[in-house]
Amino acid sequence: MIAYKFLRPDRTSLFTDFAWPAPGTWVEASIEPCRSGIHACRVSDLPYWAGHQLYEVELDGELVEQSTKVVASRARLVRRLEAWEDLHDVYTRMCADRGHELARSAAPPLHDWEAVIEPSIPEGPALLGFVAARIAEAIAGPPAYRTERARQTDWLAERLGL
Repeated sequence: MIAYKFLRPDRTSLFTDFAWPAPGTWVEASIEPCRSGIHACRVSDLPYWAGHQLYEVELDGELVEQSTKVVASRARLVRRLEAWEDLHDVYTRMCADRGHELARSAAPPLHDWEAVIEPSIPEGPALLGFVAARIAEAIAGPPAYRTERARQTDWLAERLGL
């Protein structure tokens, strides 16, 4: 299965500090979601985990699919998606602008939500995508959250060619 993985510039994982070997080298782990295993993203999961560098990964062995991730017993990096380097800040700004648009469109406007947008930008794209989706949810409920996440997925998939 082809999936995606966000890593730091030194190819370490954000949550575990696992240092990934060069692309093409397989790694293995037992599966226990959120504790052990190789966690990766489907295209629809990208907004939830958007980080520093984006890699295409090949997953193999046992797979456990969850709502915002997939966990495998075996994986290897295939290639770094360099297009993400140019899109990281653009996507972050798009999510911030969308959050402002949504907060201002509410009746009455959601000033408390809008106040967190600009200070959150240094934290990056995953947080700004979450903020925009939560503002949508505050306006129109859980379906609006899911719709906003799907909008973010479509934006990323189109620009990354996925």
